[in-house]
Amino acid sequence: MSDMQTPGNSQTIAPRYGDEIDLVELFYGLWAQKWLIILVAMLCGIGAAIYAFFSTPVYEARIAVQPPTLSDIAGFNQGRMGDNTRGNGLKLFVVDDVYAVFARNLQSDRSRRNFFREVYLPSLDEAQSSGSRDSLYKGFNNKFSINVPDKNQPQRFSVAVNYHAPQLASAWAKEFIDQVAERSLTEMLENAERELAVQARNIEQRIKSERVGAKTRRDDRIVQLQEALTVAEAIGLDNPPVITGRVSNESELSAFMDGSLMYMRGTKALRAEMQVLVERSSDDPFVPELRELEAKYQVLSSVSIDPEKVAVFRQDGDIEVPDQPIKPKKALVLVLGVLLGGVLGVFAALIRLMLIKRAVKF
Repeated sequence: MSDMQTPGNSQTIAPRYGDEIDLVELFYGLWAQKWLIILVAMLCGIGAAIYAFFSTPVYEARIAVQPPTLSDIAGFNQGRMGDNTRGNGLKLFVVDDVYAVFARNLQSDRSRRNFFREVYLPSLDEAQSSGSRDSLYKGFNNKFSINVPDKNQPQRFSVAVNYHAPQLASAWAKEFIDQVAERSLTEMLENAERELAVQARNIEQRIKSERVGAKTRRDDRIVQLQEALTVAEAIGLDNPPVITGRVSNESELSAFMDGSLMYMRGTKALRAEMQVLVERSSDDPFVPELRELEAKYQVLSSVSIDPEKVAVFRQDGDIEVPDQPIKPKKALVLVLGVLLGGVLGVFAALIRLMLIKRAVKF
């Protein structure tokens, strides 16, 4: 009703827009406190500048790795002929098989702890290494990071080391990769050589079994010939009878040569074969697969993988000593410091205005 005229009073009461007046008053109030706002902003800016220019810079050394090439893993396949019919039962290694060993060791906690114990701890002075091992290991993990592959580069890992000494950060990154590579290479060599040794022992055992079987078959043949000779001597058959017709089938021929009719070969032939079998020094030429088995055994037992000619990963580019710190970012720190100071200054000015207003009211 304040905007209506009252009887006997021609003066119109002007409307009061409280919000607009409050904003104007607030602006003038903050303007009156501008030196406070500027002072707080300057103090925060000075603090940010001190942090940006006097805090210890942190550098990042990064190294990326990718799968090895086919030529890098060729040495692991020495003596491996595949699991096909003519092979020796050992499947050929492919790039993914070898790189999987490296990737597993790269991401394992064992690799980190070995590096922490063998390299990181000895680099600390007495004061730095006096804390608990868990705290030190947590700090170590904050300095190391392993970026896993993404969909754009599905097999590319990268190791990053953040430290205040750029040369040491680069050396640590390379040392960590070298340790993982050495452990992975040793594992691959042991796996390959162990499989070769097991397969060689299996073939060696098979060779021995074939030779024992051949000797047993020779002894059996001598016994058969001895019995046939006894029968031939009993009937006075020195030479085999002349067979005018053809043997009707293979079963009759087999019976004549090896079976119940073996005596019909005559005593001369039986004694001659017996003498040859008794005087035979080796059955090896009469074992069908023996020479092939010996060749496989020779290959497996003579394999020696040269560690210098195989690799479990391929480094993607050279690792360089960083010359630009990743933090603190001086420009960003200064800007954020001034902005934060301005906000705090405005907040301090509002509190001061509120206190002044309350003091005037009372």
